[in-house]
Amino acid sequence: MSAGAGTRSKTEGTSGAASAAGSPKSGSSIADQPVPMPTVHGYSTDKGAYLRRLKRIEGQVRGIARMVEEDRYCIDILTQVAAVNSAMHAVSLGLLENHLQHCVVDAAQEAGSNGSSDAVDAKVKEATQAISRLLR
Repeated sequence: MSAGAGTRSKTEGTSGAASAAGSPKSGSSIADQPVPMPTVHGYSTDKGAYLRRLKRIEGQVRGIARMVEEDRYCIDILTQVAAVNSAMHAVSLGLLENHLQHCVVDAAQEAGSNGSSDAVDAKVKEATQAISRLLR
Protein backbone atom coordinates (compact mmCIF):
# COMPACT_ATOMS: atom_id res chain seq x y z
CA MET A 1 0.00 0.00 0.00
CA SER A 2 1.39 3.37 -0.96
CA ALA A 3 1.35 6.09 1.66
CA GLY A 4 0.37 8.71 -0.91
CA ALA A 5 -2.22 6.71 -2.81
CA GLY A 6 -5.13 8.84 -3.87
CA THR A 7 -3.56 12.14 -2.82
CA ARG A 8 -2.48 13.54 -6.20
CA SER A 9 -3.11 17.21 -6.59
CA LYS A 10 -5.04 18.58 -9.53
CA THR A 11 -1.84 20.06 -10.95
CA GLU A 12 0.05 16.74 -11.05
CA GLY A 13 0.13 14.62 -14.15
CA THR A 14 -0.64 17.38 -16.66
CA SER A 15 1.25 17.26 -19.90
CA GLY A 16 3.12 20.23 -21.29
CA ALA A 17 0.53 20.67 -24.05
CA ALA A 18 -2.36 20.65 -21.62
CA SER A 19 -0.67 23.09 -19.27
CA ALA A 20 0.23 25.42 -22.16
CA ALA A 21 -3.47 25.83 -22.94
CA GLY A 22 -4.05 27.01 -19.40
CA SER A 23 -1.02 29.30 -19.32
CA PRO A 24 -1.32 32.73 -17.79
CA LYS A 25 -2.42 35.65 -19.94
CA SER A 26 0.37 37.68 -21.45
CA GLY A 27 1.68 40.23 -19.03
CA SER A 28 1.14 38.08 -15.93
CA SER A 29 3.85 35.92 -14.48
CA ILE A 30 3.84 32.44 -13.01
CA ALA A 31 4.40 34.05 -9.61
CA ASP A 32 0.96 35.70 -9.96
CA GLN A 33 -0.74 32.29 -10.17
CA PRO A 34 -2.33 30.94 -6.97
CA VAL A 35 -0.41 28.17 -5.28
CA PRO A 36 -2.69 25.24 -4.30
CA MET A 37 -2.72 24.63 -0.56
CA PRO A 38 -1.88 21.12 0.60
CA THR A 39 -4.90 19.16 1.74
CA VAL A 40 -5.03 18.64 5.50
CA HIS A 41 -7.07 15.67 6.63
CA GLY A 42 -8.33 14.85 10.11
CA TYR A 43 -5.70 12.13 10.52
CA SER A 44 -2.79 14.34 9.43
CA THR A 45 -1.46 14.91 12.95
CA ASP A 46 -1.50 11.13 13.58
CA LYS A 47 -0.27 10.12 10.12
CA GLY A 48 3.02 8.65 11.38
CA ALA A 49 1.25 6.50 13.96
CA TYR A 50 -1.26 5.27 11.37
CA LEU A 51 1.51 4.40 8.93
CA ARG A 52 3.46 2.48 11.61
CA ARG A 53 0.33 0.59 12.60
CA LEU A 54 -0.51 -0.26 8.98
CA LYS A 55 3.05 -1.47 8.36
CA ARG A 56 2.71 -3.73 11.40
CA ILE A 57 -0.59 -5.07 10.06
CA GLU A 58 1.03 -5.59 6.66
CA GLY A 59 3.69 -7.71 8.39
CA GLN A 60 0.97 -9.71 10.15
CA VAL A 61 -0.70 -10.42 6.80
CA ARG A 62 2.61 -11.59 5.33
CA GLY A 63 2.99 -13.83 8.39
CA ILE A 64 -0.42 -15.35 7.73
CA ALA A 65 0.56 -16.07 4.12
CA ARG A 66 3.73 -17.73 5.39
CA MET A 67 1.64 -19.83 7.81
CA VAL A 68 -0.51 -21.02 4.91
CA GLU A 69 2.60 -21.82 2.85
CA GLU A 70 3.95 -23.83 5.78
CA ASP A 71 0.66 -25.75 6.18
CA ARG A 72 0.16 -24.52 9.73
CA TYR A 73 -2.85 -25.54 11.80
CA CYS A 74 -6.02 -23.84 10.52
CA ILE A 75 -7.13 -22.54 13.93
CA ASP A 76 -3.76 -20.84 14.41
CA ILE A 77 -4.19 -19.14 11.03
CA LEU A 78 -7.74 -18.10 11.87
CA THR A 79 -6.51 -16.64 15.16
CA GLN A 80 -4.04 -14.47 13.25
CA VAL A 81 -6.71 -13.43 10.72
CA ALA A 82 -8.91 -12.34 13.63
CA ALA A 83 -6.01 -10.31 15.03
CA VAL A 84 -5.52 -8.54 11.68
CA ASN A 85 -9.26 -7.86 11.41
CA SER A 86 -9.25 -6.40 14.92
CA ALA A 87 -6.23 -4.22 14.15
CA MET A 88 -7.82 -2.94 10.93
CA HIS A 89 -11.04 -2.25 12.82
CA ALA A 90 -9.09 -0.15 15.33
CA VAL A 91 -7.46 1.83 12.49
CA SER A 92 -10.87 2.35 10.89
CA LEU A 93 -12.42 3.62 14.11
CA GLY A 94 -9.50 5.98 14.67
CA LEU A 95 -9.83 7.40 11.16
CA LEU A 96 -13.58 7.78 11.63
CA GLU A 97 -13.06 9.60 14.92
CA ASN A 98 -10.53 11.92 13.27
CA HIS A 99 -13.00 12.56 10.43
CA LEU A 100 -15.73 13.51 12.90
CA GLN A 101 -13.44 15.67 15.05
CA HIS A 102 -11.82 17.47 12.17
CA CYS A 103 -13.80 17.38 8.94
CA VAL A 104 -17.33 17.41 10.34
CA VAL A 105 -16.50 19.99 13.01
CA ASP A 106 -14.79 22.23 10.42
CA ALA A 107 -17.86 21.95 8.18
CA ALA A 108 -20.11 22.86 11.13
CA GLN A 109 -17.97 25.90 11.94
CA GLU A 110 -18.06 26.95 8.29
CA ALA A 111 -21.84 26.53 8.28
CA GLY A 112 -22.04 28.77 11.32
CA SER A 113 -20.17 31.52 9.51
CA ASN A 114 -21.90 31.27 6.11
CA GLY A 115 -25.34 30.03 7.18
CA SER A 116 -25.40 26.99 4.87
CA SER A 117 -25.56 23.50 6.33
CA ASP A 118 -24.88 21.75 2.99
CA ALA A 119 -21.24 21.01 3.85
CA VAL A 120 -22.23 19.59 7.25
CA ASP A 121 -24.89 17.41 5.67
CA ALA A 122 -22.36 16.10 3.13
CA LYS A 123 -19.75 15.30 5.81
CA VAL A 124 -22.29 13.56 8.04
CA LYS A 125 -23.51 11.55 5.04
CA GLU A 126 -19.89 10.55 4.28
CA ALA A 127 -19.42 9.43 7.88
CA THR A 128 -22.69 7.49 7.86
CA GLN A 129 -21.70 5.71 4.64
CA ALA A 130 -18.28 4.88 6.09
CA ILE A 131 -19.89 3.42 9.21
CA SER A 132 -22.21 1.39 7.01
CA ARG A 133 -19.24 -0.03 5.10
CA LEU A 134 -17.46 -0.88 8.34
CA LEU A 135 -20.49 -2.80 9.62
CA ARG A 136 -20.79 -5.01 6.52
